[in-house]
Amino acid sequence: MLSSYRRIFAAPGSLAFSSAGFVARLPISMTGIGIVTMLAQLRGSYGVAGAVAATLALAAAAAGPEVSRLVDRYGQRRVALPATALAVAATTGLLLCARFGAPDWTLFVCAAVMGTMPSTGAMVRARWAHLYREEAPRLHTAYSFEAVVDEVCFIVGPILSIGLATAVFPEAGVLLAGVFLSVGVVLFTAQRGTEPPVHPSAHGGRGSAIGTAGLQVLVLTFVATGAIFGSVEVVTVAFAQEQGHTAAASLVLAVYALGSCLAGVVFGTLKLAGSMARRFILGVAVMAVSMVPLVIVGQTVSGTAGLVAIGGALFLAGTAISPTLITAMALVERLVPAARLTEGMTWTTTGLALGVALGSSAAGWLVDAAGAPAGYWVPVGAGAFAALTALAGLGRLHAGLPASGTGEEAPQTVDLGR
Repeated sequence: MLSSYRRIFAAPGSLAFSSAGFVARLPISMTGIGIVTMLAQLRGSYGVAGAVAATLALAAAAAGPEVSRLVDRYGQRRVALPATALAVAATTGLLLCARFGAPDWTLFVCAAVMGTMPSTGAMVRARWAHLYREEAPRLHTAYSFEAVVDEVCFIVGPILSIGLATAVFPEAGVLLAGVFLSVGVVLFTAQRGTEPPVHPSAHGGRGSAIGTAGLQVLVLTFVATGAIFGSVEVVTVAFAQEQGHTAAASLVLAVYALGSCLAGVVFGTLKLAGSMARRFILGVAVMAVSMVPLVIVGQTVSGTAGLVAIGGALFLAGTAISPTLITAMALVERLVPAARLTEGMTWTTTGLALGVALGSSAAGWLVDAAGAPAGYWVPVGAGAFAALTALAGLGRLHAGLPASGTGEEAPQTVDLGR
């Protein structure tokens, strides 16, 4: 199993840019939940906390594709550094406004500007695609590895963010996220040797990667998927607080990410055949069904036992995440021209961000109105919508793939060294 992953790091500089990308991606899992935890303590309302976190996600959804389009056109270093500087300045403003009791509207303004944070995950995957575009098995393994890195971020990030916010001071989680973003992006952009070439001639018109029909299906499905993630985070924090164990929320959410992480490790070594599009739909369907036990457990089990049961349900639900996201990124790489790959991948994360905004906001208001257990109906509804959207778009996904659509196995075949 490990030999498959060792091979992808044979390229000079690959370990350096992937490691720096890990640091730069930690804020993705820390900032939203850090804002919720911080403002719930300082302002006493999950509604306001969820709305501010939703504003950040919406801003990232609006600005992210444009930042990545500029990355494709002008290069990662020239765009990511100033975008990061602006996001860090806004993060500082948010912390100061929260600490000194500024009006609520200032929190929303700062959160909106924080949306300029560059999509490091897309830039990392663009580097892998540049290295292994002609070696499909290694590219699949690389995408699988990055999905595992994402999940490690979502294991470590919430623990750090919630743990620091509850044990040190409320702003500590968001503050550390800002530090990770600054250091990570600086280290990542310093790796010049693996930076993909720019394609200025491919960006002369007004076209955008989102004009690709298959990508539209993925993005819309990811909106609903993001709503699952965002609502699960908010409701789980609220559920843990209702049971008198707020700090345990980070551990429960880490178990969710752990399930996805382990599934991603295994998935990256599998030799798969068949349609990537159908495999994507199957993954989304499993994610949807896996949300149902949360409602049952939340309404029937309480106390420490309830948290343990929620953690078990989330672990099982997490096993569907990485395989689905890995397959989606492989689909993007085949659907979108190389000159717009960073933008194309960012559109999928934009869909997730938009969904997180909708899911966290809806869950926050429902928790305030009806309690935490009722909040788990939000991810159930989001999962059902995701599955229906993916199924309805199957034809578009097939139509957008290369003419040798029956040969979709190639990008998903992994060399196991046998």
